Parts: sequence; structure tokens; C-alpha cells
Amino acid sequence: MFDKIEIRLSGSGGQGIILAAIILADAAIEQGINAIQTQSYGPEARGGASKAEVIINKNEINFPKVVTPNILLCLTQSSYDKYVASLDKNGILIVDECVNINMDADYKIYKLPILETAQSKLGTSMVANIISVGALYAIIGQDVISKDVMISSITHRVPPVTVNKNLDAFEEGIKLIKG
Repeated sequence: MFDKIEIRLSGSGGQGIILAAIILADAAIEQGINAIQTQSYGPEARGGASKAEVIINKNEINFPKVVTPNILLCLTQSSYDKYVASLDKNGILIVDECVNINMDADYKIYKLPILETAQSKLGTSMVANIISVGALYAIIGQDVISKDVMISSITHRVPPVTVNKNLDAFEEGIKLIKG
């Protein structure tokens, strides 16, 4: 069982990084686990840098910011370049396949077709964030947050007309990790 998971999600504005972090934190809280979510993004509404962080802890959370993430998600090259040095040496890196990375690192690497899967399998890049949530969920594990709780969190946070597409995206993210 885990004690504490620090997750940093990063990309560009408009990719839904903040919503993805909110969904993860909501699900942890609904599961009865302590969680906190913080966010920052550039001054541009779309296209600027975007970062969101989630701390999930079975104990009290004393500091609301991620210092050394156990898990780092990067959907853009610039977010990888900016944040990879902060990843715990035994951490997990998840990047979109378009990101050029150092493959000689000590941490575990998942290079996934997140953006391409959103477009080709679901017809819109707008669900790349939920594909990312599915991938993160597959890594974090059912023993931390139940799948039903994750589905509930997604359902309550996305627009009602997009629920089915987002739930399909969540499943695609899980498939990307499980192969």
C-alpha cells in the first residue's frame, strides 16, 4: 500500500491538464484518501504553459506543493524540458510519443501515443487529458482508487454530453499502459 503519491501533470493550455488533476484529486477524496490539487498556467488562455499537481496521501498533507514528483506526465516537449529534472530518480515518467526524451534515465518511462489516440480513436484531441487520467490510473492502481470512483469523478466533472466519449478515453488510457 502507498503512503504518498506526488503527481505533476504538464502540457500546454487547452490540453485539459488542470481538469485531469482535479478529477484525480476528486477521486482520491471520494475514496476517502487525503488529496490536494494545485495548478498554474501561463497568461495565454490556450497554448501557454500549463501545470497541475496532485498529492494523494493516506496521512495528513502538510505542504500543498509537489516538490519531487513520483509521477510526471508531460504532453509537450517544453513541459518535459522544464520539469524532468524534478522527477524522483525512482519515479515514473509518462510522455506523449511526440516528446524527445533521455532514454538512459533511471526512472521508469512510458512513451505513449496519447495525443494521437485521442484524435484517431476518439475523433478529438479534447480527450487527451482523460486518456492521461486513464494511464495514470492504470499506474497508480485499483488498490489506491477504485475504478467506480474514477468513473464517478470523470462523470461529474465533464460536460454531460461528453460523458460517454470521456469514459471511452479513460479506458483507452488504461489500455495504453496495459498494452
